Amino acid sequence: MNTQQALQEIRSQKFQSLYVVLGTEDFLQQQIREAFLASLNVDQDDLNFAQFDLEQDSLDMVLDEAQSTPFFGDYRLVFVDNPFFLTAEKKSNAPEHNIEGLLEYLKDPNDTSIVVFFAAYEKLDERKKITKQLKKAAAVIDVQPMKEEDVRRYLQQTLDNDGLVMARDAFELFIRLTDMRLSKAMQELEKLRLYAGEQKRISKQAVEQLVPKSLEDNVFDLTNYVLQGKTEAALRLYDDLYIQGEETIKINAILISQIRLLLQTAILMKIGYQQGNIAETLKVHPYRVKLAMQQAKKLNQKDLAHLYDELIENDYLIKSGRMEKEFLFQLFVLKTAHRLHGNGK
Repeated sequence: MNTQQALQEIRSQKFQSLYVVLGTEDFLQQQIREAFLASLNVDQDDLNFAQFDLEQDSLDMVLDEAQSTPFFGDYRLVFVDNPFFLTAEKKSNAPEHNIEGLLEYLKDPNDTSIVVFFAAYEKLDERKKITKQLKKAAAVIDVQPMKEEDVRRYLQQTLDNDGLVMARDAFELFIRLTDMRLSKAMQELEKLRLYAGEQKRISKQAVEQLVPKSLEDNVFDLTNYVLQGKTEAALRLYDDLYIQGEETIKINAILISQIRLLLQTAILMKIGYQQGNIAETLKVHPYRVKLAMQQAKKLNQKDLAHLYDELIENDYLIKSGRMEKEFLFQLFVLKTAHRLHGNGK
């Protein structure tokens, strides 16, 4: 079931004995945790609550807790983190787990215990007997990262519920800077909410000031400046990154990956691939592909290929010490602007 269905059932106290919360979206996982605690009116110090980490604690401890009678309450709540034995992962320092004991428990779970396995993984090993039996016996809650349209919808609904108005260009920048990750977006939105105050309005300038840019985000902007022939902006951003301690080799490597993505996207678009096909083929987040498609449409494939080859050559020249790296990078920016747009500004 999806997160919203699960939250509705938990808050309505329509409990099941076993749950598997499967996925890597931290924000959604936390919502599920908080919903169980609130609905059962327990906190982490409550006698009817226990939490285990199976990379450190034994499965026998979980089973003992699950088979115990609640203490002056209707239910005993048990959170189980890192059930790595459901995956193909191997943990050298983890305890040996009583898988047979869990299989037996699944046949007849204690109806006064609610055991929730938080499987923060992209997928489980479906070949394993324990995985098959647990998924059969438990309610599986999907907390995998949302698709772009779902993240947008969720964030817009959150803004509406809080009475906040975010300008369209601010929203698009916010989406990009938070990597289309709901957990990161909700964390950063809290700062923007406080900044907006009683005015309840969030501008692009506020997003630029308050949402930190990763090196990849900065190189994304740098790439755009280079491709648009904006040499002054490109060199100014490069100088800022250099002053902040970022290595030219690292900046060049990320720039190579971005130009490669544009080139690959252009090639696949030419043979008829759509966004989803490209994302699956290149193993890249669909939102990154969407941005790449928008850029690739404005660029010549031969120019992209030439830029990619030049960056690879520059990488070799830098690493071999044949040319001074800062000068070489600045020369690349100037040459590219001249080649694509004449004299860049």
